Amino acid sequence: MNKQDPYIEEYERYRYQGLNGRYVNRDHLLDFYRVLAVKDIHPQKVGVSVNEEVIDLFRIGNGPVKVLMWSQMHGNESTTTRALTDLLHYMISDSRFTRELSQRISLYIIPMLSPDGARAYTRVNANNVDLNRDAQDRTQPESRVLRKVFEEVKPDFCFNLHDQRTIFSAGPVNKPATISFLSPSYNKARDINEVRSTSMKIIANMNSRLQEHIPGQVGRYDDGFNLNCVGDTFQSEGVPTILFEAGHFPDDYQRHETRKYISFAIKTALESILNEEWKTTDHRDYFDIPENEKLFCDILIKNVPVKPKGEHTQYKSLHYMYKETLKDGEVVFIPEFSLLENTQGVFAHRVLIVPDDYELEYSSEQELQQKSMSLLFRIL
Repeated sequence: MNKQDPYIEEYERYRYQGLNGRYVNRDHLLDFYRVLAVKDIHPQKVGVSVNEEVIDLFRIGNGPVKVLMWSQMHGNESTTTRALTDLLHYMISDSRFTRELSQRISLYIIPMLSPDGARAYTRVNANNVDLNRDAQDRTQPESRVLRKVFEEVKPDFCFNLHDQRTIFSAGPVNKPATISFLSPSYNKARDINEVRSTSMKIIANMNSRLQEHIPGQVGRYDDGFNLNCVGDTFQSEGVPTILFEAGHFPDDYQRHETRKYISFAIKTALESILNEEWKTTDHRDYFDIPENEKLFCDILIKNVPVKPKGEHTQYKSLHYMYKETLKDGEVVFIPEFSLLENTQGVFAHRVLIVPDDYELEYSSEQELQQKSMSLLFRIL
C-alpha cells in the first residue's frame, strides 16, 4: 500500500468528481466550466480549431511569476486534461496554499488545445497534422493559437502535458512508467544551459516526491533534439519547459490513479516554483530518473505450443497490445496480436496461462491470428 501523504488525502477532497472516462471532448468540459463560473472564473476564447471548435484559456492568480500549461495537444491524451480540472477545482477552494499561489503566481491554462482531435479521439488534428511537430511552421490554427498565447503571456515556465502508451517501462525493469518527464533539449548537442537546468531541477523535485508513492515508476524521455516539437522550441527560446507524460498504473486503464499522481506532480512543481526550491536542487539529480524503455505489452500468454503446418511443435509466447478505439462515446480496448520469438526482457501488464493439452496448429498467418485471438478470449 502506498505511503499516505497529506497532499494525497487533500487531493481526494478537492478532486473534481467528473470526467472519469478516457474520452474527453469539449462538451464534457462544459459542466466543469459551470462549476468554475460560480466562483466567477470564466474561460477566455483564444481561438478556434480547424472545425471551428473553441479553444479556451483560463487565467487564475495575479502573481508576477507566470506559468503556462496546455493539455490535449494530442486529442486522445486526456488524463492530463482531467488532472487540470482537479487543479482548477483546487484553486477555487480557500486554502493557505491556493491563496499564496494566487498572490505570487499567475496560471494560464489551456485545457484542450486540439478540440477536433479530442472529439475524434485521435492524436492528430482535423487536418491529420501532429501539432507537436508543427512548432516551427505553424501550419495549423491550433499551433498558431498556442504561439499567440505564448507570445502574449511571456511565461516564466511552461508545462507541456501529454499521455503515453502502456508499452513504456521506467528503465529495464518490470515496472511501468506511470509518469514520465523530459527537460527538452534546446540544441542538437543536448547541452545544458541555465534554462534547461531549471526545468531539470523542477523535474528532480517532482521525482523526489513521487518516489515516496510510486517508487520505481517514474521515467525519463529521450532528449533527442527536434525543433519542430513545441517543448524544444520554447526551451530554445529561453523558457524552462517541462514535458509531463501520464502513463500506466497497474490495472488502471482508465487512468484514475495516474490522474491523481499527475495532479500531485503539477502541484509539486508549482510548490517548487513558489518556494524557489528548485534553486537549491542539483540538476544532476534529473539523471537519476531511468530512461524509458519499450518493454511492456498489455497481455502475454507464455509457453504456448505452436505448430505450423508440416513443422515440429515449438513453445512460444503470444503478445497482445490494446488498440484504443472510440465506440458509442466511450474508449474501448481491443487486443491486437503478435507472436514473440523471445520474451526475454519483455514484461506484461497481465500474464495468462495456456490451458493444459492445448496446441495451436495453423497453416497460414491469418489462421494463426484467428486462433490466437480465440485462445485469448477463451482464457479471459
